[in-house]
Amino acid sequence: MITSVGLKHLGFTSNDFQLTMLDGDVVIEQWNSDQPQPTVAEIEAADAEWHLQNDHKIARASAYPSIAEQLDMQYHDSVNGTTTWADAIAAVKAEYPKP
Repeated sequence: MITSVGLKHLGFTSNDFQLTMLDGDVVIEQWNSDQPQPTVAEIEAADAEWHLQNDHKIARASAYPSIAEQLDMQYHDSVNGTTTWADAIAAVKAEYPKP
């Protein structure tokens, strides 16, 4: 499937292309780049590579405690000599490791 993520991962900007839906598929409606238009296979490969490199970041962002909770953990850790905050962060990183 053609995605803006795949095109951007190939080095194109949103000024280089315009996507649209046609019969349920995403297609390149307009190509504005001086560079040759990549094939669907190249765009799909770039999209897959981007997801391989970044999906863990997205998953971690939603799994981390809120900033308020983290600051509270850090405060109590400093007062009580505990490692609650470091343990919570380590648990998220272990659940969603880097590729």
